[in-house]
Amino acid sequence: MDVLFSVAVSRNSDGPRSSAVGWDFEVFGFPFLRTTAKTVGFTSSDLREDLTCAICCDLFREPVMLSCMHHFCKSCISRYWRGAHGPVTCPQCRKEFSSKQFQTNYLVAAMVEKVRATTSRAHIKNLEKELKESLEMYRQRKEDVFKNICKDKDNMNIIKRVGSDLQARVKGEFRALHQILQDEETCLLEQLRREQEEELEKTRRHLEDSEAAMRELENNLRVLEQFNLAMEDLTPAQLPQLRPCVQVDVALDFDTKAFSSKYWAPLQYITWRRMFSSLKQGPSPLTFDVETAHPSIHVSRDRTAAVECDVMTPYTSHGKRFLQCVNILAAQGFQSGQHYWEVEVGSSPKWDLGVASEAVDRHTRIKLSPESGYWTLRLRNGNEYSAGTQPWTRLQLRSAPQRLGVYLDCDERRVSFYDAADMSLLYSFSNGPRGKAFPFFSPCISGSRNKAQPIKLLHYPAAPLSA
Repeated sequence: MDVLFSVAVSRNSDGPRSSAVGWDFEVFGFPFLRTTAKTVGFTSSDLREDLTCAICCDLFREPVMLSCMHHFCKSCISRYWRGAHGPVTCPQCRKEFSSKQFQTNYLVAAMVEKVRATTSRAHIKNLEKELKESLEMYRQRKEDVFKNICKDKDNMNIIKRVGSDLQARVKGEFRALHQILQDEETCLLEQLRREQEEELEKTRRHLEDSEAAMRELENNLRVLEQFNLAMEDLTPAQLPQLRPCVQVDVALDFDTKAFSSKYWAPLQYITWRRMFSSLKQGPSPLTFDVETAHPSIHVSRDRTAAVECDVMTPYTSHGKRFLQCVNILAAQGFQSGQHYWEVEVGSSPKWDLGVASEAVDRHTRIKLSPESGYWTLRLRNGNEYSAGTQPWTRLQLRSAPQRLGVYLDCDERRVSFYDAADMSLLYSFSNGPRGKAFPFFSPCISGSRNKAQPIKLLHYPAAPLSA
């Protein structure tokens, strides 16, 4: 195994070459082991050879350095010099020394210990284990990143497909609105054209009659003038015969106000009112189902208002009626298509409304959640709005809605709530009811001295507004 080492040699600035040689090295983890070692030209075998004692031919043990800068084991050089008489020499360069002096080189000793550690079998096994774990970790990371890349690409395709479908849907919805407006515009312009033609034709006939009468009058005037001239010479027995004049009514001033009044009307508002009868998801004219009402709920005669009252009304117990909770359903149920209705809650401090499955248990007290067959929005304490999940999902609304719109898409199983004033989305359930479902309402128990506020079902007239 190749290892990266760096060698530092120092010199004294004021004298001959120092006897101190500095060595330092570091072992790096994969994948730089082989390439970095080859870059500097060192291998572990090269360094091991440099750190081998020339006497015992083994790695240094307590390495010492002679003044000639050669290194030996302390015990080896001591044993080599033990029998020498007079000057001692370096076993390698044969340089003579006047005394038996050497210097312990702790840096080389540290290097030797590192080489021993890095070349031991246990160390190699640890490196192999670390390498295997690192490879496995990076393979796993690569696999995770690859999965993320695939998922991101799939999400991009999904976003493009869904976006394309939604664009087609939006264009289709507005195309229908454009067609309604185009039809209204065409109809109104055609009506204006016909009325204009009728007025023009009436005036044209009167003009023709007047011109004919003018011609008769001018002819009679010429005859009378000629007769007047003839009377100077002789006295005629009688006046000449004259053509009868056509009687023409006096031309009346054209009543501009009467003609244009319907076209100076609030056309946009009139058209908006007429559009309700043509919209595919126009507001449904709901009414309350009295047979489902809790005995504490009073329903108005037209069945469009429901309010909680202190006195319970007599009732007949049956499977449709709510007995434990102050709830009521609409008489109209839906199991296909798209439906929208609006509810006025006014300043009531608490209420629940939304959609309930036909199969909900109406004789027990249960939590309002999709799991129990309810998809609702709620208000508590006058300003705490929540979506009917378990646990409740708190909503931060910009303002307190007075009217709420509920949209039920039976085919897509979606229930959405809107502030009917500006049609801003408040919350949407994507796991709506299966099968038949009914609009659901609860005026709740007021629990205060203030007069209970009713829940009202809003109706928009389907008949055109008279201009």
